[in-house]
Amino acid sequence: MPAPIRLRELIRLIRSSRTQAEERAVIQKECATIRNAFREEDNVYRCRNIAKLLYVHMLGYPSHFGQLECFKLIASSRFSDKRIGYLGTMLLLDERQEVHLLVTNSLKTDMSHNNQYIAGLALCTLGAICSNEMCRDLAGEIERIIKSSNSYLKKKSALCATRIVAKVPDLVEMFLPAARSLLQEKNHGVLLTAVRLIIQMCETSPDVLTHFRKMVAQLIRILKNLIMSGYSPEHDVCGISDPFLQITILQLLGRLGREDGECSEAMNDILAQVATNTDTSKNVGNAILYETVLTIMGTKSESGLRVLAINILGRFLLNTDKNIRYVALNTLLRTIDVETNAVQRHRALILECLKDADISIRKRAMELSFALINSGNIRCMMKELITFLKTADDEFKSYLCSEIFNAADKFAPNKRWHIDTMMKVLACAGKYIRDDCIARLVQMISDGSAPHGYIVQQLYKAYTVAESGDAAVVQLACWCLGEYGDLLVQGLLEEEDPLCPPESAVIDLLERDLYSPDTNRISKDYIINCVMKLSSRFSMGSRDRIRGIISCYGSSIDVEIQQRAVEYDTIFRRHDNLRVGILERMPVMEVSKPLPVTNGVEDELDDDEEGTGGVGEGGGKSGGLLDLIAGTEAAPSVNGPTTIGGKPPPGADLLDLLGGLDLVGGILPPVASPPIPPITAYDKDGVKIEFAFDRNSPDSYTINVGASNSGLEPLTDFVFQAAVPKTFQLEMMPPSATRLAAGGAGGLTQSMRVRNPQGVPLKMRLRIAYNRSGQSVTEMAEVNHFPSVLWSN
Repeated sequence: MPAPIRLRELIRLIRSSRTQAEERAVIQKECATIRNAFREEDNVYRCRNIAKLLYVHMLGYPSHFGQLECFKLIASSRFSDKRIGYLGTMLLLDERQEVHLLVTNSLKTDMSHNNQYIAGLALCTLGAICSNEMCRDLAGEIERIIKSSNSYLKKKSALCATRIVAKVPDLVEMFLPAARSLLQEKNHGVLLTAVRLIIQMCETSPDVLTHFRKMVAQLIRILKNLIMSGYSPEHDVCGISDPFLQITILQLLGRLGREDGECSEAMNDILAQVATNTDTSKNVGNAILYETVLTIMGTKSESGLRVLAINILGRFLLNTDKNIRYVALNTLLRTIDVETNAVQRHRALILECLKDADISIRKRAMELSFALINSGNIRCMMKELITFLKTADDEFKSYLCSEIFNAADKFAPNKRWHIDTMMKVLACAGKYIRDDCIARLVQMISDGSAPHGYIVQQLYKAYTVAESGDAAVVQLACWCLGEYGDLLVQGLLEEEDPLCPPESAVIDLLERDLYSPDTNRISKDYIINCVMKLSSRFSMGSRDRIRGIISCYGSSIDVEIQQRAVEYDTIFRRHDNLRVGILERMPVMEVSKPLPVTNGVEDELDDDEEGTGGVGEGGGKSGGLLDLIAGTEAAPSVNGPTTIGGKPPPGADLLDLLGGLDLVGGILPPVASPPIPPITAYDKDGVKIEFAFDRNSPDSYTINVGASNSGLEPLTDFVFQAAVPKTFQLEMMPPSATRLAAGGAGGLTQSMRVRNPQGVPLKMRLRIAYNRSGQSVTEMAEVNHFPSVLWSN
């Protein structure tokens, strides 16, 4: 049989292929040749054939037929064969394939080989493909090698033990004495792998974490020796002694000092020494400083040390390297809840990052800027953020508008400033404002203390220059004109030079957008409502024109617009004497009692059908609820009295007629309710959700949800959703916030109203979603331990 081509020749042939079909032809031909060699038991060129097959595997072509041949190479006595055999085993096999168990005996034999490099190959392979069975069978061998005198094998076996502990946590106690003894080594490679093993063991077992807290002094001594040692060519990297070992020790100290004041106090001096003595002219020093900052902020360090850590991040913001600036912004965002005042000192640098050319830096700076806002800096921060809004990327504008409104609602110094800020945002990015923000603005405008005359004038000015497709401006202006249009045309405004347009000009403006093809359907609904309301606010001369506009849309192809037009036209024709009363101004919307957002979802929970309540920002969206329980179908939304099984309850029409009246208050004495103990519904990864209960009636109660975050990183876009069996009725109110601060500093609240007409035990399924450090997390939970007093009347 002729000698097969070498690997170098195969690579040259593949690279010279001009088309993918030509490349496939070359590979298929070579794979056929390799198969024939395997069938003929060609021992001479088996190593060369496996090397070529590994290259083919790296290109993404099938190579499974070479698995058993790798075992034959492992059994060879030659080092070159074993090297290719073990490499092929690591690449072509994994723990999910049963055939990998055949290599267990070869691994055990080679771990005891006199040649340290062959033993190292076996250790690397075990760490790469180990399964639970292999870990348990060979853990004893790993422990034996860790205790040997060979430094090369010690660091290999320590790395292998790290993988075994992660795979089989039950074996952590076996390596505890060995890991402790490795910290006595002088070899930096062994120390590095030993610290990495201890980190993995601490993450696996809380008891091990407590055990290694006793060795903090030894770790501090190792780190201090690294800092104080002179130049060592073997370990020097850009003038710093073994930065890899320094960073790994800092990571371990951060885990040991977390939630432990004694350990944190012991490491304060060494952390201050590292933070002040590390050279920042090279990237190596910046890496050590970054890990030092994480360790300081992650432990119970003293206040001065935390301020020093924040100042280091502030220096990072001045660095020309974009990656360092991004890391600084990201870390400041995670630590702002811990040291707010220290972060505030770097506000100018953070705002400067809004002008950075890198989009990721601009995004992090934007998020951090909103976290910095408080009642003391609201004016200057809003000025900078609105300036940024004018030039921001389109993908940022919706988020910017929403967060600006949130901050203005929370920290506005007065109503006039609040309105002016709202108008600036509308002028800069009106078409990017979300529907939920429009609803909140309407609620704010309806407040009895708001300067309605000033608001309607400012919105009218914005409306006159806005485009028809600018939905937010059109909808807000139409709502405000419908409510307070009489103040505008009569000049009853809080201005020295008020704008007093004639009634015809206002109607012309509304009619322009009503007939415009660029105006969306929802905006047209707002315009028709506005025009109808103006019929009771404008003079009799405008009424006939308004009626004509409305009657024209009685035959609209849009069903919603047609229905509104027909109903309003009927009021003109049959109930004109009631029109003024029907179209009175809307009452003030209460912020403390927001309108419930109710959505229905059907599913099965222990053979029961379920309904769910929507929650979160923009509660009108039901898409998230469909993810709450897989395979569900949406039921129609409930408006007015709650329905059971699709049938209205008795007296629903009467309740509609007398809506809002308390028919039983003052007649029946209050029901004495037994105290209802609170429960913990969810507690995982630092996120804790508690339920407190208030009974409203014998079959109705309110669940007050409280969420807190005891972790080290704040949580954003927090969404809590719930589902109950369909025998219950569930209404969920919007949450108080969507961000959970770190360290338990503040939380969010939310209310759920549950009605249990059949008096059966309550079951509830939860869906919790949030973002942590840019990563989305979704968790499901089920609550079955509600107090029995909830359904026992």
